[in-house]
Amino acid sequence: MSDIEKAAREAVEAADNAEMVRQIAAILAAQQLLAQQQTQAPAPAPRQEFDAKRWLVIGGVGVIGALVLSVFAVAIAVGASCATACLLVLRSMWREYQKGR
Repeated sequence: MSDIEKAAREAVEAADNAEMVRQIAAILAAQQLLAQQQTQAPAPAPRQEFDAKRWLVIGGVGVIGALVLSVFAVAIAVGASCATACLLVLRSMWREYQKGR
C-alpha cells in the first residue's frame, strides 16, 4: 500500500469524523435550546377587574327569563284546566243526549 492510498483513506475517515462531529454539535445545540424553552414558565394572564354592571345585566336577564318561563307555565296550566273542564262538560252533555234517545 502506498503512502498516497493511505493518506487518501485517512482523509476520507477524517471527513466522515468531521461530519459526525458537526451532527453531534447540532443535536446538542438543539437539545440545549429545547431545554431552555421548556424551563421558561408562561407569563400569568392579567387579572380582569370586577365589573358589577356586567353581572347586574346577566342577573337581570336571568330574572326576566325566569319570569317569562313562569308566566308561560301558568298559561299552559290555565289552558289545560279550561280544556279539562270543557271536555267534562261536553262528556256530560253527550251522556245526557245519549240517555234521551
